Amino acid sequence: MSTLEDPTSLVLASASPRRRDLLSQLGLRFHVAAADLDETPLRGEAADTYVLRLARAKAHAVAERFPEAWVLAADTTVALGPELLGKPADPGEARHMLRRLSGQTHAVYTGVALAGRAEAATVVRTGVTFRTLSDGEIDWYVGTGEPLDKAGAYAVQGRGGFLVASLDGSPTNVIGLPLGETLELLKRSGMRLPWSAP
Repeated sequence: MSTLEDPTSLVLASASPRRRDLLSQLGLRFHVAAADLDETPLRGEAADTYVLRLARAKAHAVAERFPEAWVLAADTTVALGPELLGKPADPGEARHMLRRLSGQTHAVYTGVALAGRAEAATVVRTGVTFRTLSDGEIDWYVGTGEPLDKAGAYAVQGRGGFLVASLDGSPTNVIGLPLGETLELLKRSGMRLPWSAP
């Protein structure tokens, strides 16, 4: 078991810099302890089931080390119909993903889970519609290197914002952590938020 200065603090079970930034912007103080799990989807697994399973598994894995803390985990995937689009293996695969998403509407799912001091979980879906992209736009964007560590090969909060025509749902969900729903989970679990009355 690991120890924290405050054993009842918030622990983010994720190495994602985007999730860290989103929580930090709200004034939340937290400790980072990433979970290292096999993230391979099960055969025929639906997107919402997949992200919820992984978020719960990450939260429980880290909660074994910090059982008195609020352990928060999340997992995000991009779904084009029934197909899950993970992180591209190389620039060629990134180009292929972006061509498939061009002019189409896809869904971004994030599973959010709490473990340790409290148990709760939810799944959030956001619809994302891409502009129709030219080969030149795709090649330029892949050349920036940004798509290579992003599910679906794009980052809406970065240069990839120009790819998107519209969003239906939570924009922070597409970045990797739906803030409204995450804060509601924390509030319901009894965690004091920065703006809570003393």
